[in-house]
Amino acid sequence: MKHKKDSCRDALRASPFQFGRVAVLMGGISCEREISLMSGQNVLDALLRKKINAYPIDVGADIIEQLQTTKPDRAFIALHGINGEDGVIQSILEILNIPYATSGVAACALTIDKYCSNVYWKSLGLPVLSSMILHGNDDFAEIVKKFGFPLCVKPVNNGSACGVTKITDISQLPQAYEFAKQYDFKIMVQPWIEGREFTIGILGEQVLPIVEIVTPEGEFYDYDAKYFKQNTGHLCPCDLSKTQQQEMQNIALKAFQTAECRYWGRVDFMQDRLGKPWLLEVNTIPGMTIHSNFPIAAKQIGIDFDELIVKILEFTLTPDPSPSGRGGNYA
Repeated sequence: MKHKKDSCRDALRASPFQFGRVAVLMGGISCEREISLMSGQNVLDALLRKKINAYPIDVGADIIEQLQTTKPDRAFIALHGINGEDGVIQSILEILNIPYATSGVAACALTIDKYCSNVYWKSLGLPVLSSMILHGNDDFAEIVKKFGFPLCVKPVNNGSACGVTKITDISQLPQAYEFAKQYDFKIMVQPWIEGREFTIGILGEQVLPIVEIVTPEGEFYDYDAKYFKQNTGHLCPCDLSKTQQQEMQNIALKAFQTAECRYWGRVDFMQDRLGKPWLLEVNTIPGMTIHSNFPIAAKQIGIDFDELIVKILEFTLTPDPSPSGRGGNYA
């Protein structure tokens, strides 16, 4: 596992001209549209500063027509959530033979589904929480009996904590279920972990330093805390012991690789009050705002934001040996 400064900060190999025209895909229709526009603009600005011929596309129903009209040589996907991290846009790019630097279709489809990915990782012995799909006609008393309090109710196929509710009383469950349904048709429930939150970026085969996310006492790391509140802390390096860090990084890399993810991504964890790490999810297209954890971790090993974006785009220059349907690099 590479995570030392001198092994992670390789020199950029490509010249700006090798990339041709680069479409930065942003926006979209998910609940994370606002964040995607911010991420996309940051990516676009970085590519332009590096003299790369990049241009934006706000992804909508006409995305195929836009790609066929503008004819990019490759794409940088800065979409989050539905139609961005679920394999849909990756499928379109593969059909149009446009290289892109994210995980492939199958990996995206698996990891955006928090329930299915957790079932899969649990079968491999990774530390994931027990969970179940929640329906409106379920016996909520039985759910409470099974999991206890507090509970977490959330949409299965969304990110940025959209639609997530912490439950401390059975009377809150029906309302939490209806709230989550505003974001997805598939809702899950699992125990709510009280403890510390960590996230680990992966760049190629390199595991980045762990970032601890710190919110004021009693506050949930929700949408506003992730992107807008000034009192959210991002500690990198964190104060976990070397043994704890190694354990969490090993779990992160195994989760990433067994889901057949590639190139770059972020793995999120909770550590309970007994010190046990719990794998939450893999994000195949992490946020790229000024508060985002992935660039913070990269900076810790000497990779600035502009360099990071180009390093990610460089993955599109290497032919992907994986079978059709899992890749997008045909250059």
